[in-house]
Amino acid sequence: MSSDPWGRVDETGTVYVRTADGEKVVGSWQAGSPDEALVYFERKYEGLVVEIGLLEKRVRTTDLSSKDAMAAIGHLREQVDAHHAVGDLDALRGRLDKLVELVDKRREERKAQRARQSEEARQAKEALVVEAEELAQSDQWRSAGERLRALVDTWKGLPRLDRKSDDELWHRFSHARSAFSKRRKQHFAQLDAQREEARRIKEQLVGEAEALSGSTDWGPTAARYRDLMAQWKAAGRAQREHEEELWNRFRGAQDVFFAARSSVFAERDAEQAENLKLKEELAGEAEKLLPVTDLKAARAAFRQLNERWEAIGHVPRDARPKVEGRMHAVERAIQEAEEAEWRRTNPEARARAAGLTGQLQAAVDKLKGQIEQARAQGNTAKAEKLERELEGRQALLDQALKGLQEFGG
Repeated sequence: MSSDPWGRVDETGTVYVRTADGEKVVGSWQAGSPDEALVYFERKYEGLVVEIGLLEKRVRTTDLSSKDAMAAIGHLREQVDAHHAVGDLDALRGRLDKLVELVDKRREERKAQRARQSEEARQAKEALVVEAEELAQSDQWRSAGERLRALVDTWKGLPRLDRKSDDELWHRFSHARSAFSKRRKQHFAQLDAQREEARRIKEQLVGEAEALSGSTDWGPTAARYRDLMAQWKAAGRAQREHEEELWNRFRGAQDVFFAARSSVFAERDAEQAENLKLKEELAGEAEKLLPVTDLKAARAAFRQLNERWEAIGHVPRDARPKVEGRMHAVERAIQEAEEAEWRRTNPEARARAAGLTGQLQAAVDKLKGQIEQARAQGNTAKAEKLERELEGRQALLDQALKGLQEFGG
């Protein structure tokens, strides 16, 4: 018989292994010596040791699922429990028991981790839904659309939740995207309609602008172009492919008109500048007629100057008041001289002035006599009243005398 600390072979070739529950039959060996039998079954034990060691490493260092780990442990336990190896089988059972505990622990840890990940995913998806619902009301069509597309990519990268929760959140998320898309589609449809209307209006404006480009009715046409420009701005933008072409036609028509007007105005300004120079010379000649010494000659000379003045034509508007004012001043001086001459030579007016003067003189003399009489009688109040009346009559008399002198006597 042959033996070692963990097993033995009896005289019949039966191999036994020692366990805590006593000896267990490993098998029968008839192929060689008892020592060779022990070596053979010890190697089978060493094979179990290696397999258990590898499984322990896989459980500790890889993401081997609990299900696969427990299946592998069950397979090894069956081999250990079959007692087809010689060695410390109880130690192997202990290692397998600890491995089961480790797998259970890992299972709970993974379960807790999945719960955390699920809650984090739920919170993340809820945040995506809230942001999507806010973006659904945005009018920032480009940036909001780009952000919603980015949210979809983020959603796809998150773990799925339980079916009910995931479906509910996805429904809200999808509804927000659909609402935004619907609003954006309506906006751009309305914008297209507005741009089409703007194109129609601007084509009409271009047609009128081109029709006016050859006008020489400078003032009203320029005012009409200003109205057309205001209508152009109020019409809004047409489609991009039409806007630039219409604007070039509209601006081109204006340029033709205003270039022609500028050319004409430049010629007119040059002509009016020359007219101003001529009228300033005539104003200078007219001013030499003052002061009026020979009314008849001055009147005739001014008439000739005025005829030449009227024949010259327009001067620049800003210079007109000054140069015309000079001629008007000479004209007024001649008119005043004519009025003075008329008063001096009019016999009826002179007679009326002389009669008025005589009446006022008589009234003044009478009042002076009444004043002397009142003072002589001691009636001071009456004298003072008569003196105040005398002051008024004397003032009228002085004025009448001055007027009579203008008639030469």
